[in-house]
Parts: sequence; structure tokens; C-alpha cells
Amino acid sequence: MQQIIVSGIGGQGVLFVTRLLAETAVAIGYSVLISETHGMAQRGGNVISHLKVGNLSTASPLIRPGRADVFLGLHPDAFQVHGFYLKPDGKAFCNTTQQNSKYTIDAILIATELGSPVSANLVLLGFAASSGLLFCKPEDLERQLMSYGGKRQEISLKALRAGLNAYPQDQD
Repeated sequence: MQQIIVSGIGGQGVLFVTRLLAETAVAIGYSVLISETHGMAQRGGNVISHLKVGNLSTASPLIRPGRADVFLGLHPDAFQVHGFYLKPDGKAFCNTTQQNSKYTIDAILIATELGSPVSANLVLLGFAASSGLLFCKPEDLERQLMSYGGKRQEISLKALRAGLNAYPQDQD
């Protein structure tokens, strides 16, 4: 089982990324549990999603503190707010202008260069998927994203692929 925390603020697409991951998991044959806690009463409130994928031996969709395998921080302060969910050997992929590890990326800058700042969530997701540390392959995410269709499909795929290409392959 893989346990993933997605953290950000309202309006950043935390719920969309969670849905995309969950539907990708189902499409490739995994069981999924999700739970969301958010301050969406006004844009900008804290949002956190818990996602469990795989052989689910628990009925609880919530991830206990110190148990998440992967943390996706869509906001620069996300790890400060919800990082306590990550287990000691877990990996945190964070959107920040201060790139201090191979797990950080300025997703907003990359999305802005693509002409779609709101696609930073998909840049970060692609970045994490490229690491090989998620339950799925990047092409699984692309296939699920393509199944959504819609007017944002092209830019969404570009953002995901930009994140995939940004991961430092030579450091694995």
C-alpha cells in the first residue's frame, strides 16, 4: 500500500490532483481510499487530501502522522503545515522557489512559462511521477488525464510533461 498526502491552499488544485491520482489507481487495478479536509469557505484556506492506494487492510481513509510514503506540497508553505504526516524515510515533493534538493521544483515558474500558472499542480505531479516513487507510471497519469478531454487537455498534458522533464534523472 502507498499512502500519499497532497497539501496546498484553496484554488491550487489539491482536489483535482487527488482525483487524478485516485482515478489512475483504479484504472490500473488498485483499490483506493481518499479523504479531504479543507478550509474552502474562502479561497486560500488550507487543503489536505489523504490518498491510500493498493492492498487496503484498513477501513480508515485517513493517514496517521508519520506514515505517509509521499508528500506533494503544492504551496511553498505546505510542508511546514502538513509535513508531520510524512514518515522518516518518505519523500516530499514541494513547489518552492528555493530548490534545495532534487525533490523541490519551482512549479509555478514552469507553469507560468507554459502560459498557465494554474497548471503548477500538474507540473509538480509530473515531477513526482518522474521520480519513480509513485504507485503509477507517468504514462498511466497521461492516459487518465487524456480521458478527461475538455478545453484544458492540451495545456494540462504540457504541464504534466514539463514536470516529468524537470526531474533530475542523473541523480537517482
